[in-house]
Amino acid sequence: MMTEINRCPSTLADGYSSYSPKALKSLFYGKKVSPMLDFSISGLKKSDIVAKMAERISVSGVQEKFPAVIDRGVIRLAREGERSTHILKPAPWDETIATRRHIPANEHLTMQIASQIYGIRTAENGLCFSSDGQAVYITKRFDIGPDGVKAEMEDMASVIGRNEQTDGQYFKYSGTYEDIADAIRHTVSAWKVDMESFLDLVVFNYIYGNGDDHLKNFSLIRQGKDYRLAPAYDLLNTSLHVNGDDFGLDGGLSVNLVRSDVYAASGHPCRTDFERFGELTGVPAIRVRRILDRYASIPSAVTALVAKSFLPEKLRRSYIRLVQERTARFMRPSE
Repeated sequence: MMTEINRCPSTLADGYSSYSPKALKSLFYGKKVSPMLDFSISGLKKSDIVAKMAERISVSGVQEKFPAVIDRGVIRLAREGERSTHILKPAPWDETIATRRHIPANEHLTMQIASQIYGIRTAENGLCFSSDGQAVYITKRFDIGPDGVKAEMEDMASVIGRNEQTDGQYFKYSGTYEDIADAIRHTVSAWKVDMESFLDLVVFNYIYGNGDDHLKNFSLIRQGKDYRLAPAYDLLNTSLHVNGDDFGLDGGLSVNLVRSDVYAASGHPCRTDFERFGELTGVPAIRVRRILDRYASIPSAVTALVAKSFLPEKLRRSYIRLVQERTARFMRPSE
């Protein structure tokens, strides 16, 4: 089943039947690449190489991920011993999620909203399409340079010291966002700059329904002699597919947060709570307000991107509705 493409499957710019020049430059090092894969996802699922290939991806998560390279204009799976430059994420194979096939388009859209509308630094990303017509999320590895050299990177579970042996099976969900803020402050020389980026990302995840923003979805990457907050990745409006919590960490924003009356009564934080959290992280109050002001309403450009996304129309409407609900919740007056 052929997939009809009439906008860039990376930037969502209109009028393209393949990746736009801008997308080719950012996502594929300027090489001309086809968005069509020459293998099927259902065929890959049945093959005996799946387990081996999934083990080679260091980024943790329940969604299947496969290392990939660009070979003469074609996206293909990396061979054993071959350093990958990209990661492919097909729809999860967990068939209990009714809308699972649309998760790649959801992640692509959410990542594009973060980067295009809010200026959040993200991993370069797009969609490609399998021979059986399924959308597959593709992201460029930001820990691999153009020269093929791998940068040192640690996710926050590792930085903070959480692991399955000491903290149990669900260790990556254990803790608070203040724990991550403390790790940034103690590890990053330019922590004041990166703390603002971190706060921005926490608020974005709340507004855009990412209830799976756990410790392994935040990382530090070495740049020269110093560590910096890595580009954002795995941004997904999980509330579009499953009912979940506001946050991906069990402890929420902070155990030291004095909750607003609204938060205490409803169990959902409002802007006042994020203002207090921002101050706990060390971001100046005026900078906190500037970040939060951007989420006071939904930019029209967001609605435009959702309309051009590869989500079906029904899920597009649900996506906007969910963000509207989160924005209204965020802006509730605190007594």
